[in-house]
Amino acid sequence: MLDIRPVLYVVGLLLLVLAAAMAAPVAISIADGDGDWVVFAASAAVTVFFALAMILSCEGPRSRLNLRHVFLLAALTWAALPLFAALPLCFGSAKLDYTDAFFEAMSGLTTTGSTVLADVLAQTHATLLWRSVLQWLGGIGIVLMAVTLLPMLRVGGMQVFKTEAFDTPDKVFARVSPVALQLIAIYAALTLIWSGLYWAAGMEAFDAANHAMTTLSTGGFSTRPESLAHWPGLAVRVVATLGMIAAAMPFTLYLGLARGGRRNLALDSQIGAFFTVVAAAVAVIAAWLVIGNGYDVRSAVGGAVFHVVSIVTGTGYLTTDIQLWGGLPVALLFVLQYVGGCAGSTTCGFKIFRFQVLYAAAKVQVARMLRPHVVMLPRYNGRPLQAGVTDSVMAFFFLYALSVAWLTVGLSLLGLDFTTAISGASTVISNVGPGLGDIIGPTGSFATLPDPAKWMLALGMLLGRLEILSVLVLFQKSFWRE
Repeated sequence: MLDIRPVLYVVGLLLLVLAAAMAAPVAISIADGDGDWVVFAASAAVTVFFALAMILSCEGPRSRLNLRHVFLLAALTWAALPLFAALPLCFGSAKLDYTDAFFEAMSGLTTTGSTVLADVLAQTHATLLWRSVLQWLGGIGIVLMAVTLLPMLRVGGMQVFKTEAFDTPDKVFARVSPVALQLIAIYAALTLIWSGLYWAAGMEAFDAANHAMTTLSTGGFSTRPESLAHWPGLAVRVVATLGMIAAAMPFTLYLGLARGGRRNLALDSQIGAFFTVVAAAVAVIAAWLVIGNGYDVRSAVGGAVFHVVSIVTGTGYLTTDIQLWGGLPVALLFVLQYVGGCAGSTTCGFKIFRFQVLYAAAKVQVARMLRPHVVMLPRYNGRPLQAGVTDSVMAFFFLYALSVAWLTVGLSLLGLDFTTAISGASTVISNVGPGLGDIIGPTGSFATLPDPAKWMLALGMLLGRLEILSVLVLFQKSFWRE
C-alpha cells in the first residue's frame, strides 16, 4: 500500500500557507470595522489545527516523495485547500451555504472565475479581497506546477519543457525551493507593477490591488458587478489587456531574464503562435462588428482585442454582453476558450503548444501518405519531438474532449438546457469563468444552478486545472500498490 504520509505532510504545510493568507482579510476587516475579521481569524485557527494535525501525524520515519506521491500531492492539494478556503465564505458576511462556498473557493484557487455571488457590491472588502487572494495563490501554484511537476510527470506532452534540473522526483524536491522563490518574487513584482498601473489608470487602491491579483492569475474575479465596465475609460482596459498577455507568457522566460539571460522571445514558437491566434481572431471579430453591427473601427478593434485576450487566456473579464454581438463572434470566442496561453503561464485551456504538436503530427502523417518510405519526424521549436510526446498530447486531447462531453451530459441530466450545460462544462474544464445563455452567461451567475450541478462543475474545475491525466492516474489499481 502506498505510504501517503509524505503527501499529507506537504499538504499540511500548504494549509499553513492558506491560513497565513487569511491575515490579509483580517487586517482589512479590522480597518473597516465590519466584524468579518472574527470569522477569518476563526477559519485560520481551524485551518492551522488541521494542518498541524496532518504534519504531526506524519512525524517519524517516512518514505521519500516519489513519482506516485507527486501525482497524489497535486490532486490532494487542489482538493483539500478549497475545503478550508470556503469556511470564511460560509460563515462570514457572504452567508453562502457550504456548497456555494466550496464552489466559489474552488473557482478561486483554480483561477476559473465562475461565481455564485450575484451581488458583489453587498460583500465586505474582506470577502472580496479573499476571493482575489485565492486566485492569486492559485496562479502561482499553477506556475510552479507547470514548471516543475508537469514536465516531470509527462502530463499531456509537457515533457518537451523538461530540464535537466528537474529530471527525477528527487531532483525536483531537492532543487525546487530556489526556483520557487524566484518565481514567486517575479509573480509578486508583476502584481505590484500592475497594481500601480491600475491605480494610475483611475482605480482606487483597493480595486487596483484586487484586479492586479486576478489579472496576473488570469482568474477574472472583480470587485464590481459590471467587472471592468465600471471604469469606462480606455486606460483600464489597456492595462488589463497588457496584464493578461503578460500572464499568458511562459514564466520561465521571466526567470531567464531575471537571471541575466538574453533569450529572445521570438525563439519560443508558442509565443508567436499565441499572438498569431489572437491577431487572427481580433481581425475576424472586428470586421464582423464593423460590417454587421455598425461599430466604428476604433470601438470594434478595441472591443475585439480586449475580449479575445480575456477569453483566450481564460481570465473572463467582460465589458459588454458579447452574446449581443451575433453568432460568429460568440462561436469564435467559445472556441477560443479551449486554446489557452503558453505552457508555464497562469492561463488555462488546452495550451498553444499542444495545438502546435498536433499540427506537426498531422502534417507529417499527410506527408507520409505520399512518401511512405521516407523517415519524417514531427518537430517543435525546430527540434524533433521526443518519443511519446505526440501520443501524450493526443491522449490529452481525447480525454479533454471526453471530459467536456461527459460533464455536458451529466449537467443535462440534472435538467439544464443544452446551452447552459455545454458552456458550463466547457468553461470549467477550460477554467475560463463565464458561460453562455441567460443563466450563466455574461450577465448571470452560477448561483441558481442545483447543488449537484455545482459539485459536478467544481470537479470539472479540478480536472481542468490539473490537466486531467494527473487526476485520472489516481484511479489505476496499480497506482496504490507498493
